[in-house]
Amino acid sequence: MKALVYTAPGETQLRDLPPPELVAGEVVLRIEAVGICGSDMHAWHGHDPRRKPGLVLGHEFVGRIESSAAPGFEVGTRWTGNPLITCGRCDYCVQGRNNLCAERTMVGMTRPGAFAELMSIPAASLIAMPQDLTARAAALTEPAATAWHALNLSLRALVRPIHECRVLVIGGGAIGMLSALLLRHVGARTVVLAELNALRREAVATHAQCTVIDPRVKTPDENAFDLVIDAVGAKATRAQAFAAVKPGAVIMHVGLQDWASEIDMRKLTLAEITLLGTYTYTTADLRATVDALAAGAFGDLSWVEERALADGAQAFVDLDAGHCASAKVLLRP
Repeated sequence: MKALVYTAPGETQLRDLPPPELVAGEVVLRIEAVGICGSDMHAWHGHDPRRKPGLVLGHEFVGRIESSAAPGFEVGTRWTGNPLITCGRCDYCVQGRNNLCAERTMVGMTRPGAFAELMSIPAASLIAMPQDLTARAAALTEPAATAWHALNLSLRALVRPIHECRVLVIGGGAIGMLSALLLRHVGARTVVLAELNALRREAVATHAQCTVIDPRVKTPDENAFDLVIDAVGAKATRAQAFAAVKPGAVIMHVGLQDWASEIDMRKLTLAEITLLGTYTYTTADLRATVDALAAGAFGDLSWVEERALADGAQAFVDLDAGHCASAKVLLRP
């Protein structure tokens, strides 16, 4: 089978690999579409020690069952999936918060991912979807569920309903774009998105219909936002989030570009800021997101770019150089 392999920092190669072996309780999917995630880019830069060269990346996928060793999962049916493979037994899994399972492993990190024609996965990780859902929509389930989970956590912490709130989204990548689209869907009236890349600013303004700014030209208003979603997670964006958030308001930290940096603990304390972290999604979030995508909650998705898997190496280069207007590039094997 053809697979796009991460071979060294800044390098991927299309290679011929043996097809995955089918083991009990798992299925082999023939991949229809797979998205390039920010974490894939992080690995490509050599910044993720968990993802080592020689690995097939990719965890945002949709595919059709090629072979099955799991009862009830029929060959030919289409599925998306939860790339987090969890134990199913710990307190977090039992509570429905399986994204926090300490024993979790992950497709495209601890086992080969979906940048390939074929990929194996435990059947328990598959997420049912309408069989006629477009591959473009289905492959967005994972990143859209990340935005869904983050917004749900934020809504619980807000003092006022979302339609009364001013919201700042920092970053116009996939999570920022999907968050802006979802915010509009749930009734947020005032959404400002800050993004450095001019191509992405134009795409967000066109498709998410929110106010878009270049933070180098116009700094977000200070002490002005009820909710700030940091979809970048860099030292500079954390500082920007703390400057922009109102007293008594909420910062949702989603991105993790920089693993550590100082934050304004004085403002956090004296202004009673609620700082929330979020990690991926639960299985319930993924199922709800499939329904939302099928219902058009994230718009027509015309901003998504599709390329052939064979062009995947160049897609990584273009994304790194900021040459892609789209916040999400899908590869089609």
